[in-house]
Amino acid sequence: MQTMSHDHSKRAAAEAAFQHIRHGDYLGVGTGSTVAHLIDVLAEHKPYLKAVVATSNDTHKRLVAAGFEVATLNETGGLDRYIDGTDEINPDLQLIKGGGGALTREKIAASAADSFICMAEAAKCVDELGAFGVPIEVIDMARSTIARQLIKLGGRPTLRARTLTDNGHPILDVHGLELGDALAMEDSLNALPGVVTNGIFARHPADIAVIAHDDDVVETRR
Repeated sequence: MQTMSHDHSKRAAAEAAFQHIRHGDYLGVGTGSTVAHLIDVLAEHKPYLKAVVATSNDTHKRLVAAGFEVATLNETGGLDRYIDGTDEINPDLQLIKGGGGALTREKIAASAADSFICMAEAAKCVDELGAFGVPIEVIDMARSTIARQLIKLGGRPTLRARTLTDNGHPILDVHGLELGDALAMEDSLNALPGVVTNGIFARHPADIAVIAHDDDVVETRR
């Protein structure tokens, strides 16, 4: 059996996700390497969209370069569909996101969408979240205090070097957290004063996952 290259599998996942877009959608577009392939597919097909909302400055630039007019979520009031990649996905379609640093805007978009479609390579599928680590966007004043609280929770936090989010905040990457109950941990982390949000997507998991395997793309619904 021939194995697809990373680019080929990401392109295959993006093409499968594109099939869920409908004429006249308010579409949210995520951030990352698989999303870059989705934007290429959008540029090739040029669907009619009422508005496109970007979750990062990089995605905004890519969409404009592809010929799309980008709106804000405040202008659209909501999204019909939100499409994004992921760093990890479990069988319940819960995710860890934020490797690209756009976790807060991505979580806002996911919560505002009628349908959240996640694109991923099979290597991103895990039985239990956590091997990737949990990104946490924090207010700079609170990062040391939050790091101490994370250690009490069993985590090993490190400051992401030379990184500020598009919102102007640092990111702590945390390994070692127990994520058997991902929803409970998501809420516990968000309750720490100074946390903007964390990269666990359990309260707003994907509704549909399109997963690129070696020779095909498999779709799963929650």
